[in-house]
Amino acid sequence: MTSNAQPAPRRVTVIGAGIIGVCTANYLLKQGFAVDVVDPALPGSEEQCSFGNAGGICPGSCIPNSMPGVLKNVPKWLMDPEGPLFVRLAYLPHALPWLLRFLAASRKPRVEEIAAAMRSLHRYTFECYEPLIREADCEELLQRRGQLFVHENTDGPEKGAYGLGLRRQHGVKVEILNADEIRQLEPALAPIFKSAVYLPEQGQCPNPGRLVAKLAEHAARQGARFIRARVTGFEMGAAGPLALKLEGGERLGVETIVLAAGAWSAELARMLGDRIPFESERGYHVMARGVDSGLRIQTISADRKFVASQMEDGLRIAGNVEFAGLRRGPNMHRADTLLKQARPMFNRLEVGEVTRWMGHRPGTPDSIPVIDRASRAKNVIYAFGHGHQGLIGGAVTGKIVSEMAAAKPVMIDLTPFRLNRF
Repeated sequence: MTSNAQPAPRRVTVIGAGIIGVCTANYLLKQGFAVDVVDPALPGSEEQCSFGNAGGICPGSCIPNSMPGVLKNVPKWLMDPEGPLFVRLAYLPHALPWLLRFLAASRKPRVEEIAAAMRSLHRYTFECYEPLIREADCEELLQRRGQLFVHENTDGPEKGAYGLGLRRQHGVKVEILNADEIRQLEPALAPIFKSAVYLPEQGQCPNPGRLVAKLAEHAARQGARFIRARVTGFEMGAAGPLALKLEGGERLGVETIVLAAGAWSAELARMLGDRIPFESERGYHVMARGVDSGLRIQTISADRKFVASQMEDGLRIAGNVEFAGLRRGPNMHRADTLLKQARPMFNRLEVGEVTRWMGHRPGTPDSIPVIDRASRAKNVIYAFGHGHQGLIGGAVTGKIVSEMAAAKPVMIDLTPFRLNRF
């Protein structure tokens, strides 16, 4: 006697419902897995880092945060109360080992390795997002209008020639603009800008929070189960976790785990025996709600290190890197500074209602995420540490993780993303 019963699909539990987690859930479903997603926050809500970023979806993103010459800029930034980098004094002893690794990553040979790794991951950004957003019926959330870096001096692009060379080396299309060309391309900008770098092949999402929510809704329609809970630890077996320990004392049995919990991932990885150099690169934004600045293209002030993006519900100014840990409250003066710096950027900017936000970017010192299996728990896959690039790398990472879980060849060489690089 034969049975026609189909075997139950293998189950993967994703810890984290941000952009990495929801993209991973969708691609795991495509591989035939049953999927649980565990996160205390609602997908796309303000509690998630994915909610508040500047919205860049840029396959040409290959420039690490730590570049040659960064050391000479750090004291200047730290001494400027309105500068792009701030370290709370009491937190400095904790952050110092990470910061030293960050500076070590600025050596040219290492920068070139990092740039190649970043480009290898990000070059498939559109290719991996497009099927997901089409199926989730939110194609308006991926706009291909390019990205603009503006300078207040005529020689700005020349000063950044090394970075431009790296982009070109990796096949990124780069255009240098003068003041007249800037005005023709983006008339909303004030005439203070004398030169610019335009990357025409980049993209933007006008509402990252809504994108995460739509992808989560699509995964739920396909059978994914979303569980609102905080993971506090693991119940271990001989080969890895048998269950998640949840806040409140509950447990959730698991087969395979994907750890994609953003800035909280390193604490959980440590419980599994992996100590990864990791910091929250706290970022801020200010939203001028209901404001239509006329800005078409996501624009970065190359001199002042902030990003201006026209979003669905207003103008967003985002930036700053603050080191103060995961548990200290925000300093919203950092957000107000962004608006103050951005006002001269526009021909006209009438600001009414303003909202402020702070989120935790999950940062490794070399700007590269960790995409690997845990060293001592082979049923755990790590997918975290994307830093400033989470929205860019979300769909590609999700597809790669689904291939790893299915024991299939992955689409890129994962050597640069391994744990053992630290």
